[in-house]
Amino acid sequence: MSRMNQIYRRAFPAVVYGVFYLLWFAILEERGRADYILVHMNIDDYIPFCEIFVVPYLLWFLYVPAVLIYLMCKEGDGYWKNAFFLAAGMTVFLIVSTLIPNMHHLRPRFLEHHNIFTWLLQIVWRMDTSTNLFPSIHVYNSLGAHFAVLNSERLSKKKWIRTGSLLLCVSIILSTVLIKQHSVFDVLTAFLMSATMYMIVYHYDMVTVWQYRYRYMSAKRAGKRAKLG
Repeated sequence: MSRMNQIYRRAFPAVVYGVFYLLWFAILEERGRADYILVHMNIDDYIPFCEIFVVPYLLWFLYVPAVLIYLMCKEGDGYWKNAFFLAAGMTVFLIVSTLIPNMHHLRPRFLEHHNIFTWLLQIVWRMDTSTNLFPSIHVYNSLGAHFAVLNSERLSKKKWIRTGSLLLCVSIILSTVLIKQHSVFDVLTAFLMSATMYMIVYHYDMVTVWQYRYRYMSAKRAGKRAKLG
């Protein structure tokens, strides 16, 4: 199988899932009146607002796809593990948001400063409402990308990549609470879900087990068809 065919076979499911996720999320964001529960922890009130952290928040949109695309092109096993990790958590998030409508009241009513960062932040706030919060996908997917880097055959060997990934991951996680996009509760639930998925994907290596089982069953069915033919 050519390299382009391999990349296509890996990319197609991701694109299909991406469309599915965006459509479902758009429906959740645009739904009318719902019985929302308020997400809040006391510690949220002590976390300062810092608009400059909109920068790492936006870098998430480059960081997570960059890791996934690199693995898609270079490391098949690492790609499928990362793709499964991300898709599983994002699906759980969609289900939780559908069954438990939630929101917060953490955003400041007035912005004390007017600069490039607050301008970007206002765009973010218009595009992403203060609903559908936990587990935080910004936090969860950032952890997923960093786990993928640490478990990559190639990326894990380069210290500067491991360190850069860690710093970016941490800054994105901090940004979610510092620009008042999420409550600490959303961060904690994302950590809990990512720890669970890490055990499934990387510790027990269940994705590889399922892949081998699928290939074995496919080969077995192909053998039976050949005999019948």
